[in-house]
This record gives sequence, C-alpha cells and structure tokens, in this order.
Amino acid sequence: MSFPIKNLLIWAAAVVLLPAAVLGDCTCEAEEDGGESKSLALKYKVGAIAAILVASAVGVMLPVVGRRVPALSPERNFFFVIKAFAAGVILSTGFIHVLPDAFESLTSPCIPASPWGDFPFTGFIAMVSAIGTLMVDTYATSYYRRRSGVKAVEGGGARDEEGGAAVVPVHTHATHGHAHGSVSLQSDSGETELLRHRVISQVLELGIIVHSVIIGIALGASQSPKTIRPLIAALSFHQFFEGIGLGGCITQARFKVRAVTIMAVFFSITTPVGIAIGIGITNIYSETSSTALIVQGVFNAASAGILIYMALVDLLSADFMSPKMQSNGKLQLGANLSLLIGAGCMSLIAKWA
Repeated sequence: MSFPIKNLLIWAAAVVLLPAAVLGDCTCEAEEDGGESKSLALKYKVGAIAAILVASAVGVMLPVVGRRVPALSPERNFFFVIKAFAAGVILSTGFIHVLPDAFESLTSPCIPASPWGDFPFTGFIAMVSAIGTLMVDTYATSYYRRRSGVKAVEGGGARDEEGGAAVVPVHTHATHGHAHGSVSLQSDSGETELLRHRVISQVLELGIIVHSVIIGIALGASQSPKTIRPLIAALSFHQFFEGIGLGGCITQARFKVRAVTIMAVFFSITTPVGIAIGIGITNIYSETSSTALIVQGVFNAASAGILIYMALVDLLSADFMSPKMQSNGKLQLGANLSLLIGAGCMSLIAKWA
C-alpha cells in the first residue's frame, strides 16, 4: 500500500505547489531587458513614430480631400456607406480595444483591492462619460442654435414664438390677388445641422485623442522589441481607420481650411507625441505600477464611453434613421454591410494591438 500512498503524496504536493509556482511568475515587477534589446526597441519606436504619423495623416485627410471628388460628396449615397464603415471602426475601437484595456487595468492585482476591487469602476466611468458626452452634445448644439437664431433676428428677421425659428415678412403678388404673409427661414435647420456636425467632430476627436495618447505612451515606454514590432503595423492600421472616421465627420462639418488643418494635425501627432513621451519617461515609468494602471484604466474607460456614444448616437443612429436611408433599400443594405466590415476589420486588429 506504500506505492499508492507515495503517489498520493506526490499528487498532493503538486496540487499545493504548482499554483504557487504559477503565481510566483505573476508579479507586479517590470521585466528587465538587456542593453541590446533596449537599443533595438528604441529603433522600433522611432520607426513607429514615422509610420503612425503618416498613417494617421493619410487616414484623416482622405475624406477631406475626397470631398472634391463628386462620388465622395457628403450629399451622395456612397458617402453614407463610407461613413458607416468609419462608424463601425469607431464602435469597435470603443468596445474591442479601449474598454477591455480599461477593465484589465482597473481589475489588475497590482492595484489596491480597496476601493478598486469593491465596485465595477470601469463600467461606471464609461457610463458617466457617455452621459457627460450626451450633455455636452445637447448643450453645445442648443447654445449654437440660439446664437444662430439671435444673429438671424439681428439681421432683420422676426422671431417665431413657437418654433424659435427666424421668420421674415414677405409681400407677394399673385395672378388673382394680393397677399401678405411670413415664411420661416429654411436655412435655420440647415445651419443647426451644420453646427451639430461641428460639435460631433470636436467631441469625437477628444475621445480619440485621449485613447491615442495612452497607447502612444504605453508603446514608447515598452522595452521589448517583440512587443513593439507587431504593434507598429497594428497601430498604423488602427490610426488610419480612426482617421477615416474622424475625417468623415470633419468633412460634414465644413470647417474652414485653418480649422481642418489644426484638427487633422492634432489627430495625426497625438500618438507619435505619446510615443515620444513614453520614450522620455522610460526609466521612471512602469506599466505594472498601480498609479500607471489606474490612470490608464480611468482614461481608457472615459474614452470608451465617448467613442461608443458617438458611434451609436451621433454617427449611426443619425444616418440610419434619416429619411434618405429609410427610403432607399439598396443604400440600407450597403450601409449595413459597410458597418459590419468596418467593425470586423477593427476587431481583427485587436489580435495584435
């Protein structure tokens, strides 16, 4: 009977000691790399700055420059299809890239269990961020609408008591009579829609930039060439697709050339600047430190709330529920397929980034 007892003791020892051995490898200490690896990692980081800068710039400027092409005009059906693809990219970014990173950071064993383990902060922060985006969206749109109405009144129009639209007295002569009346300015709704697109593009850029800075710092602070190498291609595609989404919104907002340039440049340099910051703080930054994890988690959760709200409410719902889309079966089919392809492509990139 000694043989079975001996085997039983071996199995008991294995059950007790193996988890301890596995947990021993899971520490909150950053791994040390040799000098040669750090030198190679730095070369990859410099290459990443150039590659991501070019990909971001091309992505964000493609819809802006493309509006000079008749087929890519915001009034054409094809633009709705492209915009659906871009919205799918942004939606996938929020759900597949940003939100899981936030959950991983704020549930890490390397941060204090109290209070971070006592409450689902990731979902809460994302929810508050989405509600905050709704409030900003609503108040900014109503503010610009009131301003535009005041300017119309100052320009000589009267004020419609019920709808708030500016009206202008009209004196008309018909073939069989003489009539006086007033007509509402149809341009009011068009101007409000334009202002709404401007608010959407600015809030969307804010949400994208927050995440872009975080991923840039994380890449720049990494010392592992094996980690950085696949990230260069993945993040280049990531920024390219996000740029297309943002560029489509900027195109509909019809900003002046100066504003378009500022927004495009700001988006393009955000991740490279983040990488440069990461390189600068390499010696003092630890991706496993509680402070770094909490900051990353909070900002990623907030960014996810913004991106998910913008994609669903301001991009997809606004277009998919519009009369133009509802009355055109082929356009609906094309937009739905484009949405799925955009979300699928961005989700696939999550395998490497």
